Amino acid sequence: MPVTADLSKLVDKAHQDKTLAELVDAPVAALAGVSDGDAKLLKDAFGIVTVGDLGRNPYFRTASALVALTGEK
Repeated sequence: MPVTADLSKLVDKAHQDKTLAELVDAPVAALAGVSDGDAKLLKDAFGIVTVGDLGRNPYFRTASALVALTGEK
């Protein structure tokens, strides 16, 4: 089943026409608000290079789950 979503506020303009699969493989700097400098720090600290790496990282997943459990947005 195809999935569509308006990602215009979540990813940089250069990546807005990408598929979800392409976004997962995109550099983490493709996310709106993540600079190339931020991406370098994520790579150096956690080995995160792609959006998928960030989403699968156990530290970020744990933090996201904790926030979700509190009901915060």
